[in-house]
Formats: sequence, C-alpha cells, structure tokens
Amino acid sequence: MRGGGAGRRRRRGGGDPSGRGQRGGGGRGAGGTGRRRRRGALEVPGEDGAGERFFTVGAEAVGLRLDVAVSRALGVSRAQVKKWIEAGRVTVDGRAARPAERLSGGEAIRVRPPAPRPARPRPNALSLRIVYEDAVLAVVDKPPGMSVHPSPGHDDDTLVNALLYHLKALSGIGGELRPGIVHRLDKDTSGLLVVAKTDRAHLALAAQLQARTMKRTYTAVVCGVPAEEVGLIDLPIGRHPVDRKRMAVVPNGRPARTRYRVVRRFRRHSIVEASLETGRTHQIRVHFAAIGHPLVGDPVYGRCRFGAMSRQALHATRLGFRHPETGAWLEFTSPLPPDLTALIDALSKNEA
Repeated sequence: MRGGGAGRRRRRGGGDPSGRGQRGGGGRGAGGTGRRRRRGALEVPGEDGAGERFFTVGAEAVGLRLDVAVSRALGVSRAQVKKWIEAGRVTVDGRAARPAERLSGGEAIRVRPPAPRPARPRPNALSLRIVYEDAVLAVVDKPPGMSVHPSPGHDDDTLVNALLYHLKALSGIGGELRPGIVHRLDKDTSGLLVVAKTDRAHLALAAQLQARTMKRTYTAVVCGVPAEEVGLIDLPIGRHPVDRKRMAVVPNGRPARTRYRVVRRFRRHSIVEASLETGRTHQIRVHFAAIGHPLVGDPVYGRCRFGAMSRQALHATRLGFRHPETGAWLEFTSPLPPDLTALIDALSKNEA
C-alpha cells in the first residue's frame, strides 16, 4: 500500500517568513513498507502494480450492499463505484457482481479502477493558501464562498480549479470533477482540507477517514448557550423527508457523532469547538440546530442572525492525520478568517 517518493521543502510567494502564505509550505515524504490495514468495514491486504485493490469482507460489512461497502472503503462516490461494478471492474470471489448484492462476510473483492483521465475542470489562477505540500499530498486553507468541486452550471472558481492551477498532479480516484478531493467542506465553510496528489495517498487518507483516525476540529459560533460545557451529539442524519436538498436528524439516518466543547459564552451566543467522529453532510450544522443552537448566519438550518455575518459561522480550525508514506503524525491549524474574527469582536462588545 505504500509507494516511494520524497517531498522537498518549497517556499512560494511573497513576504510570509513562515513559508505559509498564499502559496507556500513544505515537508518531506519517504518510502515505507506496506502493512495490513482496515478501511471501514473491509480488510485491505494490498494492491498490485496495476492499481487493483483487494478486499476481504469483515464483520462490519455483513449485510451491506456491495457498492456501499466499496464506496466507503475507497472514499469514492457510490455512483462512481456502481459504474465500475456495471463495467465489470469489481468482482466478488472472482465472479461478476451486482451493485445491490448483499455481502455475507469473508468474500474476496477485487476492484480494478479505470486509469484516471485528465480532469475536465480548467485550471484557474485563484489565490489559494497552501499550508503544507510534499510529493504525495497538500493541505490547503479554503476561503469561505468557494465550492470544493465543480457542479452543473458552476464549472469555474472552485477549489478543484485552483488545485489544478497550483498543484498540477492530483489523484484521479475521485473522478474527473473531484481530482485530489479526499473530503469536503461546504461552500460557505472555511478552513483546512487535505488533498491527495497520488492515488495511493488518496486511498490511505480515505482509510483514515473511514477508521475515524483523522482528526478534524472546527470553531463555530452558535445561538444560545449550551447547558453542558462539554458534550456529545449522537443523532442519526439523513435526507430531509420533504426537502431532499437538506439533511435532517431522522430515525433511519446514518450514525453521526459530534463532540463539542464550549470555548466562550456570551449572553445570547457561544463559541464552540466541535470535533467530528463521523463525516455526514452538513453534520455540525444539522446537529447544533437539532439541539436548539443553530450556527449564526446559517441560511438553511437556522434563522439566527448577528451583524454582517452572511454565512454559517463555521471554520475548520485543526486537521491531523498520519502521513500516508512515512506514518508520521501531521497536525495543522488555521487562524479564524476576518469575518469570523469580526463577529466575535462584535459579540464581545455587545454581549460582554
């Protein structure tokens, strides 16, 4: 599962002496030896030189659909996996399979992803703060208002467009529209993301997400004051039963867990630090709305407004993971953006 390669420290950009300005960063990567590891509910012995992946179905995957299990293991969309299965690129115990096939445990799954094609999005010369970069990955600080990847009618000015301009080489596992994208942030959520430059790095990072060993911590400003200083929100999340564009806490939703700590209390608002144990769509926003403390400025899950804050007051502050080649623990922090800083300053003056 490991590949050779080495990163070298590089500084790009102007006068930021830390090397972490609009285009900066560095680091080193070194080759390592492969070892058996778990990706979600599938045991992954390794991959061959042609890029094929081999899985053995573990107990946690029993009863899952084939496309769901492979999607979770590889960090690839279910729609993408379904196409691979229908094209004969996924086999179960050496035979052709169906996307809806239920797993019973112990099956040997082989996945043969297609060779990545050139990404369809165009490179855009957008300003992008690169916190860290080496031969196989990069950590970037996404500004608010920037979508992570293109969508119908929105082909430019996304993080992917910026990555194609600044990094050039990106993992192809996410497909043409999501090169390098291992995990996402909402358009109006700012902060740290890790990006894969190689397929091997992508797979290893996706495995950490599935195993819940990647640490993602957010700073949010919420309405009201939570009763508990430290808490766990353990509520399942799924599609809203009426508005399919929204998420909601629903009985048959997927398990979702958010831990939080109140950092500062005002009279009618609070600053909280939230850590994800799972990564459901809009998880922090849905969870805090569900317990009666929606995020300030959230246009979808709350009507809590304060000052000039025109987006959800949410920033991905810290990100930690193991380097996919060296195994070294890496941790990064991001300062609050100006609009969040201004919001907190205003609350300090008005609700001290």
